[in-house]
Order: sequence, then C-alpha cells, then structure tokens
Amino acid sequence: MYQRYLVMMAFLLMFYAGSAQSAGNAFKVIPLGIRGGVDEGNLSSYMLAVNGTDNYLCLDAGTLHDGLEKAVANGILKGEPAQILKQQVKGYFISHGHLDHIAGLVINSPEDSAKVIYGLPYCLDILKDKYFTWRNWANFTNEGDKPLLNKYHYQPLSSDSERAIENTAMFARAFTLSHSAPYQSSAILVRHDDDNLLYLGDTGADEIEKSDRLQQLWQQVAPLVKAKKLKAIFIEVSFPDEQPLNKLFGHLTPTLLMKELSALASVTGEAAIKNLPVVITHMKPSGNNEAMIKKQLVQLNKLQVNLVFPQQGKLLLF
Repeated sequence: MYQRYLVMMAFLLMFYAGSAQSAGNAFKVIPLGIRGGVDEGNLSSYMLAVNGTDNYLCLDAGTLHDGLEKAVANGILKGEPAQILKQQVKGYFISHGHLDHIAGLVINSPEDSAKVIYGLPYCLDILKDKYFTWRNWANFTNEGDKPLLNKYHYQPLSSDSERAIENTAMFARAFTLSHSAPYQSSAILVRHDDDNLLYLGDTGADEIEKSDRLQQLWQQVAPLVKAKKLKAIFIEVSFPDEQPLNKLFGHLTPTLLMKELSALASVTGEAAIKNLPVVITHMKPSGNNEAMIKKQLVQLNKLQVNLVFPQQGKLLLF
C-alpha cells in the first residue's frame, strides 16, 4: 500500500512539473523548413502559435507540405497535411520575395483555404506583381491581375503599430531589414499578452550592408529583452566564416551574427541577453557548411545565448 502511495505521488509530481513547464512556454513553433536553398523540401518556414492552441501563423512559406508530413510522422501534428494546412494555418507572414521563402505558398495555393498574407508593402508588391499573376500563376489574391480569385487577402504591416493576426490570439508589427542593399527583407515581432517572439527573414549585417536596420531593430526590442518578455529570436546564419564578405549577398556568418548580438547586448546589458534563445535559421547546406556554422557559433558564443538549431518537423517551445 505504501509503495502504491509513493508511485502515485511520484506520478502527480511529474504531472504538475510537466504542467508548470508547459505553462511557462508562451509559444510553440513547428519548423516546416529550416534551410536556405538547394533542398527544396526543407526551405524556410515556421508555424507559430500561442502554446495551448492550434491556430498558427506561418513565418515564411518556402516549404509547406513536406514539412507538414514530417511533423505528422513525428507525432507533432495529427491528421492529413492538406487538412492541417487548410484548418490550422490561419495566415502567412512573408519576409521577402525570394523563392526559398514563398515557393510552398505558391505551389500549395490551389488546395489551400482562404486566409491573409501579411508583410511589409515592399514584399506584398513583389507577390502581387511577380508571382500571383495570370502570366506566372493563377491570381488567388484580392489585388493585381484580374480576374481576382480572392482566396488570399494582402494585409500590410508596419513598424508603427500592431495588427491583430486574424483567427489567432496574436498581434504583430514588422520592421525593414537590408538584404543585399538596396533590396529589402523584413522581421516580424509577434506578441501574445506580455510575451513576444522575434523572427527575422534574410538579413545582412549593418557593417556589410552600410545600413542601420538591425541597430534600429535592436533598439525596438531591447526593452523586451531587459524585461525578459522576448521569448526567442529567430535569425539566419547562411554561411560559415570562410565565406568571402563580398559574396555574402545579404546574409550573416557566425562572426557577423555575434557582432550583431553584441550590438543588442550593448543596449540591454550582457546579463539580460544571457540564455536568450537564439534560433539559427537559413543555413545553406552545401558541402559541410551546416557543421561548420554550428561549430563556429558554439565557439564564438561569449555572450552565452541559448543557441537553438531547429529540426524540420520537431516541436520548439518558448
């Protein structure tokens, strides 16, 4: 009898510990694609939802179907990928118009359900003028070449004010990034209650881009970092440090990322940034680039941020 009591108490302690841990996570993220090119079945795309819900905003959409299949196979999602896409993905944020960030959206559009595409006007104009046109693809949106099929509705974001993400409990605003100047990419700051998550599309370092876009972004999020209200930063590192600076094409290396995080720490203080989850996205898989990038990041991590290397179809909690 006493042994049964001990087993029951141990079970209850495990249950409540797990519940408390889950309760401490504001967001859940399912990576549908993590790479930056070459592997067309694993390109930038992250499903983001408030923890405890299944109402997702897809952060970029380079890969959709293959990533959903992986998540189902891993037991992270239940059901048919096509139905999950239609029913659980409530909208898309597109950071910029490069194919490795939008191919899944375009290819899956005939079988998708009605939803909103969020982005800065610069990006939405590229979708409108270059992709969802009757010369290139059917126009499933509410603007541009006629006839309009009105499945997707463009919704511009700005850095000045938040906008509700329809059919979710999240709000967002977006910020311009420099991606091989003068071309633009963008970041999105997603909020639920007092908790926030920052996702950056492709970006170059300020010193290489001759820009202050990242510095402006760090200024905006610094108060959240100091208040421990920024749950994670998703940011790209496309190349190892061996990549020549004149061939970065608007991307980061491990050294450049750490310089940018040091710029953030100069605003927040190093203590505030310690253990902050930094999720590394968009590694280009050519050769042994990925292994080199991971090794260099770990070696250069003097700020002691929590480096996270996502896997396709594997759940992340923040």
